[in-house]
Amino acid sequence: MSGRNNNKLPTNLPQLQNLIKRDPASYREEFLQQYKHYLSVIEIFKLQPDKPNKDLSTLVMFMAQTAHCFQQYLEDFPEQLKSLLCTHHTVMDPDQRMTLCKALIMLRNKNLISPSVLLELFFELLRCQDKLLRKTLYTHIVTDIKNINAKHKNNKVNTTLQNFMYTMLRDNNAIAAKISLDVMIELYRRNIWNDAKTVNVITTACFSKVTKILVAALKFFLGKDEDEKKDSDSESEDEGPTARDLMVRYSTGKKNTKNKKKLDKAMKVLKKHKKKKRPEVFNFSAIHLVHDPQEFAEKLLKQLEASKERFEVKLMHMDLISRLVGIHELFLFNFYPFVQRFLQPHQREVTKILLYAAQATHHLVPPEISQSVLKTIANNFVTDRNSGEVMTVGINAIKEVTARCPLAMTEELLQDLAQYKTHRDKNVSMSARGLIQLFRSLNPDMLQKKFRGKPTEASKEARIHAYGELDAKDYIPGAEVLEVEQEKKEEPEEDDGWESASLSDDDEDGEWIDVHHSSDEEQQEMAEKIQAMPTEERIAKAATVSGSRLLTQEDFKKIRLAQLAKEMNNAPGKSMKRKNIEIDSDEEERSGELLSLRDIEHLHKKPKSDKETRLATVLAGRTDRKEFVRKKTKMNPHASSTNKEKKKNKNFMMMRYSQNIRSKKKRSFRDKQIALRDSLLKKRKRLMK
Repeated sequence: MSGRNNNKLPTNLPQLQNLIKRDPASYREEFLQQYKHYLSVIEIFKLQPDKPNKDLSTLVMFMAQTAHCFQQYLEDFPEQLKSLLCTHHTVMDPDQRMTLCKALIMLRNKNLISPSVLLELFFELLRCQDKLLRKTLYTHIVTDIKNINAKHKNNKVNTTLQNFMYTMLRDNNAIAAKISLDVMIELYRRNIWNDAKTVNVITTACFSKVTKILVAALKFFLGKDEDEKKDSDSESEDEGPTARDLMVRYSTGKKNTKNKKKLDKAMKVLKKHKKKKRPEVFNFSAIHLVHDPQEFAEKLLKQLEASKERFEVKLMHMDLISRLVGIHELFLFNFYPFVQRFLQPHQREVTKILLYAAQATHHLVPPEISQSVLKTIANNFVTDRNSGEVMTVGINAIKEVTARCPLAMTEELLQDLAQYKTHRDKNVSMSARGLIQLFRSLNPDMLQKKFRGKPTEASKEARIHAYGELDAKDYIPGAEVLEVEQEKKEEPEEDDGWESASLSDDDEDGEWIDVHHSSDEEQQEMAEKIQAMPTEERIAKAATVSGSRLLTQEDFKKIRLAQLAKEMNNAPGKSMKRKNIEIDSDEEERSGELLSLRDIEHLHKKPKSDKETRLATVLAGRTDRKEFVRKKTKMNPHASSTNKEKKKNKNFMMMRYSQNIRSKKKRSFRDKQIALRDSLLKKRKRLMK
């Protein structure tokens, strides 16, 4: 009987809740009794909203759990909770406020309240000084908008919420504005709100007076955060074997052809695996969606010039401005003198500033402006009074600037920089060689004759266009290789050159492979055939291919190969050598619109470490070495110590006259003086003779 007495439904709300979900009609009266109790408790709570009410919390969660069973009675229930939060959220107990918010989230999950009404309320609650509540609301807002757009884009709800968030970004409460910005950034990264409207709303946050909001908006346009980089690094460490592991594995055995083939095959498999694992890169698509990049960049520069933020924030400003100028090819002439003030070797983070100067140059920048930047770098960095690393960084920066804006380089400056090819520092000489190689492809006539190298097809066609000159073509350069290849395929052949190779011991994956023995010869023959064509015939064939059919990615790869071959093949009339050219897909993906810091800081030879670095490396290698120490064990653990061991613990003064301790005496200071005097006298006599 004691068990039956515990089934008191009016007081046992969890049991009543379970029974109502199973059979709502049978427990309507019990539910209405609790609902009346709930209404009376609300009236009591309104009298003292600052005091916690446990009965209200329990009844609210009970109503939220059973709301879908009695919707006819609980039509006003969401509105009641909303009005309570709107009116008393500033004075309400934190646990009580969290309970009401969780009840509203539960009602939203059951689709008993519209998303726009609830999300607007939650954005108002972000002003509360409750970190746990803000975190809960942020998670729900992002998840709810994601679920709304799961099957298809709900433009009506999205437009309403975006307009509300636009007003929230200008809110006086910095915390609410910051979380609103975080929500929009997170939704953009999840490809939920990846439209131009979201991006242009975020651009307004770049001019916020609150530093946290400003930095978050700048980081959004500059790419991934540091936390995401750390996560990606940890994920890459958890992947399979690295290239170093494979090199160690296959270098321990015999160095024969079979092992070398196995290593090459394993490296190719590893390369394909890494390519599959590589996340999709959007190539800074947010910068491309800005409506008016010119006005945006001008406002950022004006804000930067008057900024009193710390230096790291100023660097982020310069980075974003340089990316906008470089990607959209903007005219922002005041930016270059501003950057030139920081181009000093002693400047903090100067390599990044050099990178920004290179990113902000393009072929539409007037030569007088770009030449001024180039001369500043050359005068401040590429001088013999600086160290080799400083000179290398300067030449690398000059190379990147001229690669984007060739008119920035003058013939006199290029000749001076080319002389560093024979510099004693290998880093400087290699950077100068890279600059010479760049102008061999851009305009060899600017180089001295001894630096031009052997003329190639590409160098014969190379020419730097005048400022404002447009070199527009109505065909794809290099497309004639497809026409020549098609003609060769149509020729009758006795043997197509392909044969099926059987399984060998080296093929560990057990698949059939196709071997083509004459691909190199065919490439060479095709190159010779194209090289023998007159220029007019080449252009005619390229125009025919470009206008006759759609080109595939494989076709474009062949065209790129042909264009690269021009840089390798000798000029017409010269003897040709057989060369195999391959395109590295990884390098193609890395070469995008933006430069990397490695392009500026690249050193061909590792610099010598200072004493502190070497000492730190030595000390790091000495940790946890107990397992390598030779353990001296006695045959009899109870035996006494030897005389040799006892001498180690004795005082030195007791052992100073012992034969084992006595060693060769050092020269006294007087003896050293006499020896130095005698050596100087000998040198003097030798010079007198």
